[in-house]
Amino acid sequence: MIDGHAHLNEIKDIDASILRAASSGVSAIIGVGMDIESNRATLEIAGRFPGIVYPAVGYHPWSIAAHETEENLAFIEDRLPSCVALGEVGIDYRTKVKKKVQWEVYGRLISVAHEADKPVIIHCRFSHAHTYEMTASAGIERAVFHWFTGERAVLTRLLDSGYLISVTPALAYSPFHREAAAFAPLESIMVETDAPVQYEGKISEPADLIVTLRELARIKGISVEEAARVTEKNTRSFYRLS
Repeated sequence: MIDGHAHLNEIKDIDASILRAASSGVSAIIGVGMDIESNRATLEIAGRFPGIVYPAVGYHPWSIAAHETEENLAFIEDRLPSCVALGEVGIDYRTKVKKKVQWEVYGRLISVAHEADKPVIIHCRFSHAHTYEMTASAGIERAVFHWFTGERAVLTRLLDSGYLISVTPALAYSPFHREAAAFAPLESIMVETDAPVQYEGKISEPADLIVTLRELARIKGISVEEAARVTEKNTRSFYRLS
């Protein structure tokens, strides 16, 4: 199993958490960043756990601040070639950052990803259509729409473009998330925890990836083993992991 998206820098005892993940069958974790501080921490964690933690550097829409934007973009442009992906980045219409600012920053970020030939891990809360359009227009070939809960029409378009979605333990209770997981082909899905996000009051960690897989297997009417096999293959291909 591969956890395709976790904020490892926010987990209190990362050593113990990674040990529990390995014991539960998680063979790799994609650590994502949100700003310079979390990017640096993620890179440091990846350096301590080679072959287990693979880093992505990002600039989350919640983290955008005018006085820090250029520094964040320069950091990402410098570090991205040594990472497996750009992320977490995107557009969020429920955050206070102005839409035009988010559009400009996201546009610049995906241009960097396109130049570096890196996949993009996309946050698209309440912005699914616009985020998809910007991503496709930028010529991005590999993108995963993280924790997708958007409209069927947008989902159809992004799948037709060869993009993927990721699913989380929220499959247990989110009807929109379940609907997306049911509609998308298994070959277009990656599993994740988004740790340490809380699901129904429980703080998650990568070892909880089995929860995501069980729910996905139930929705698809297949075994957990089959869900794990296919989603691991999807994730390795998407991030070009050995």
